[in-house]
Amino acid sequence: MQKLRLGISTCPNDTFIYEALVQGLIHSEFAWEVTFADVQTLNEMVLAGNLDVAKVSCGVLPQIQSNYRLLSCGGAMGYGCGPLLLSSRKSASFDPASKTFLPGKNTTAAALFFFWFATTQGGRRPIVSYAFFDEIYQKLLSGQCFQGVVIHEKRFTWEQDGLKSLVDLGAFWEAETRSPIPLGCTVAKKNLESPVILAVENEIRRSLDFAWKRPNLVSDFIRKKAQIPDDSVIEKHIRMFVTEFTCDIGSDGERSLDYLMKHLTV
Repeated sequence: MQKLRLGISTCPNDTFIYEALVQGLIHSEFAWEVTFADVQTLNEMVLAGNLDVAKVSCGVLPQIQSNYRLLSCGGAMGYGCGPLLLSSRKSASFDPASKTFLPGKNTTAAALFFFWFATTQGGRRPIVSYAFFDEIYQKLLSGQCFQGVVIHEKRFTWEQDGLKSLVDLGAFWEAETRSPIPLGCTVAKKNLESPVILAVENEIRRSLDFAWKRPNLVSDFIRKKAQIPDDSVIEKHIRMFVTEFTCDIGSDGERSLDYLMKHLTV
């Protein structure tokens, strides 16, 4: 049995897609060696060539395309699901003179922030710093930073936690490009043979189909990995980030990635 090194995050959309595969709930012709990590760490592991199959940020694609190929399924793409630029200040206006925290240099969230900044801020150079996505949220809550880009489940809790929305970066992308928001994608090493790639895509789709057919979308596995006590938040997360594009990226998804790639390589 061929061993494949898989990397996914602990976020509910990833664990929802891949649970049946990695937990042995469906038959697989591969022996999966799974790494769970935040998305920036997964980006870095793929940049180093340390994973065979991985869920990564679409924003890292230009840097890995010589060694990895995009799979047609398993990603996170859609409408109304983009990262949010939030403020810990009472004034809900962006301050270009203040530092903005971003969840990883290679993340799509960072790419969408730079896309918005370049379009709207008149040639200024942004002042940015990078941190893990959950660290950014805590910095905002504690007032250690004034503005930062928030992703994942924090997208559902910022208002009740008293933060202010500055920009919906995903909505800005949609308005400018008329295409879905390209957040994450699944890639595989190019040195894997075509039958292996096809088999991997088939298993991802079967795992996803298994998850949708369960009576409850939120399982113990998903809940424990996410470390979120509220099942309703987890389910909102799944329904927002696991979309029709997760099963098949399609022509609209490919067009969105083309827009992103052109922006990233300018």
